This record gives sequence, structure tokens and C-alpha cells, in this order.
Amino acid sequence: MSVLTLGPNSVSRYHRGVTGIRYVRCHESDPALRGNDAAERGHAQTTEIYRFVEYRLPMSQPSPEVYERGKGMDAHNQVMREIRSEKEKHYDPHEPTRVWLDEDNTPDGVVQSLTIILNTGGCRWARAGGCTMCGYVAESVEGGSVAHDALMDQIDVCLEHEAENAEEPADLIKIYTSGSFLDEREVGAETRTAIAETFADRQRIVVESLPDFVDREKIADFTDVGLSTDVAIGLETATDRIRHDCVNKYFDFADFEAACEEARDADLEADGVDAGIKAYLLMKPPFLSESEAVDDMISSVRRCAAVDGCHTVSMNPTNVQRYTMVDELFFRGGYRPPWLWSVAEVLESTADVDAIVVSDPVGHGSDRGPHNCGECDDRVQKAIKDFDRRQDPSVFEQVSCDCEATWEYVIEAETSYGMPLAR
Repeated sequence: MSVLTLGPNSVSRYHRGVTGIRYVRCHESDPALRGNDAAERGHAQTTEIYRFVEYRLPMSQPSPEVYERGKGMDAHNQVMREIRSEKEKHYDPHEPTRVWLDEDNTPDGVVQSLTIILNTGGCRWARAGGCTMCGYVAESVEGGSVAHDALMDQIDVCLEHEAENAEEPADLIKIYTSGSFLDEREVGAETRTAIAETFADRQRIVVESLPDFVDREKIADFTDVGLSTDVAIGLETATDRIRHDCVNKYFDFADFEAACEEARDADLEADGVDAGIKAYLLMKPPFLSESEAVDDMISSVRRCAAVDGCHTVSMNPTNVQRYTMVDELFFRGGYRPPWLWSVAEVLESTADVDAIVVSDPVGHGSDRGPHNCGECDDRVQKAIKDFDRRQDPSVFEQVSCDCEATWEYVIEAETSYGMPLAR
């Protein structure tokens, strides 16, 4: 049996080089580690000890059917399943995870929106291990699926919330599942059709999905009832290597382009409404320095905006969620969420692209969310939200703070192998 000692920042970097090797985290009491020098030196706070237990061939052509059978699950997924097993809370399949009213910038202009987080069995990729930063699967119903009647009960709860808190029905409906709405193992065809009919009197609907499940027939379920339809895809980055190695997401940019093509075809076939793609990008996944994260987002926004069929790019900074690798790194001092100045820099630098570019810094101003010094966070966040509505980069000229000099130094000096340079 082989034993490997890794610093916590090395796990994701290393596992891509040994994709076919499955390993498990060990305790110092594990008999396999007796006599191991690293264990005897007591590196509990700075190292993780892993032992190889199996070799498998890597998954060269990932497809939805193989995720839960364990084929191609690399070392990271094994560690992530262990982290996610710590979840203790359980959820009612008849209650949505979350629902709220807001406003959004769409191809139709700024409109009132009703956002629904359906409580499903969750993303099947996440149940296999999943992305380094995503803890949403921890909020999912156990068992892998939720019945049609229970999902429609959740829709009813959301409509009641809207009736009690809004002056009039929202023009825009946004439905997320913390997975893929178009994956019929999460939301079946019967439920998808019923939801389309429920909201047929609205103007536009947004549903989220991995690119695998996007096809024109599923989109047509919504456009055929008179709903303009956007599919939100968690692309995270246009750079395949960063998506694979830092986010641990299996697909390529070419798969995103293929999904955009499906949306374009659905748009051509739609009568009186439109269909398109909304790309979700992730600023500063683990193992990138601040400057690398900014450069990657500027490049990614531009590449997404250049793809025909993608009309909106939502560029969102990482926040530290429980039951994730990012949380493990954050706890050990190996990760800092991005600066709000970085968000502003990307939005300002890409304001000229032919797409709507927005950002929603969740948890801004907190240690676990994107933040500056604590004094200017709310002002910068307000400027970001103002930009979302107006698409005018001049809003950032109206905010300043002494901590901007610290951020500029971090951009210049921080390296991915020595981060974070500042808290």
C-alpha cells in the first residue's frame, strides 16, 4: 500500500495528475500509517495523509449515466463525498429551499422577478463529489429524487409567498434546483410541463442546467406556451484547465457552445418569444491568485459574450459554503474570497461587450464572502448593483477607499502557491 502526504493546498492540484487513482483520507491511528515519518511528526494542522486504495481508468467521455456508478470518479470526488457526509440537517420535499422577490436585468429590460430554489434530489455530479465550491447539494432532499406532487406543492408555496409580498405577479420567473432543472432525474417531464403551464401568463422564465441536458425540445416546453426562455449554465470559466483543475467540473467550453447552439435553434423555432443562454461564471475558485482570477474573468466574460446565443453573463465571486473543499481550505487559512475591488475591475473592463454583464456578490462584507476592508464594502456593493441595472461603468468612479492600495499590492504580488497574501 502506498501512502502520500499532501499539504491542503496541494490536493486539487495533485489529483488531476492521478485521475485514475482513488484515495481516502486517513487518521494518524490508521495501521497503514504506522512508521510513516510524516504521521510521526504530527502535521495534523498543515498536512493531510491519504492512502491509495484503488486504480480506475479515467472517464474520457463523461455522460450523465455514469456519474453515480462511480466510473471515472477521481481522488477529489472521494474526498468531497467524505466532507459532504458530515451534513446533519434534513429537508421537507414539500417545501422549497428558498424563495424571494427581486429585480433583474433581462433582454426585455429591468423587471420584477420571483426566484425559486426547488428542493430536489440535487445535482447528480455533486452527489458523486462535485465542484470544489458548491455546497448546495447539502440542502437537497435525500434519496436522489422528489415526486411530481411534492414539487408542485413547492411551486404552490412560492406562489403564496408572491401573493402575500408582491403588489403584482412578477414578469420574470427564475427556477433553480441546485442542480439541473432539465435533468429528468431531478425534474421529470411531467413536472416540467406543469411548471411551464403554471407560469404561461408571465413574460420570461430562467431555468438552470448543466450543458448535457440542454436541448431544443425541452426549451420548447416553455416557448410553446408563450414564455421567453433562458437556460442558466454554470460554466464557471471559459478556461477548461481552470474548470477542470480548480472547480472540478467535468465538461469543456465546447459543451457550453453546443448548448448555446441548441438554444439558438429553439429561438429560431419559437413563435413570438425568444430563447437564449445565461452564463454563470465563478470569480476566484481555489488555487488561483487574485490577479489570476481577475484575468480569467475578463477573458471568460469576453469569450462568453462572443458566443451566439449567450445574451447574459453573470459573473459571481466565490463565497465559502459548508461541506466543500473551499470551506476546508478557508478553515486552514488557505483561501480568501475575492476582493470587491476585483469584481468592480472585471465589470468595468468588460462593459463594452455585446451582452448583459451582471454580478451578485453573495455574502459581501463577511469573511466568508467577497469583501474589502469592512469600511467600504457596502458602498462598493451598491455600485455593483447599480452597474447591474444601468450597465454604466462610471458608477465605479464614485467609490474609493484607502484599502484599494492594499488590493493593488495584492494584485501585483500575490502568487497562487503562496496565497492568500491578505485576509
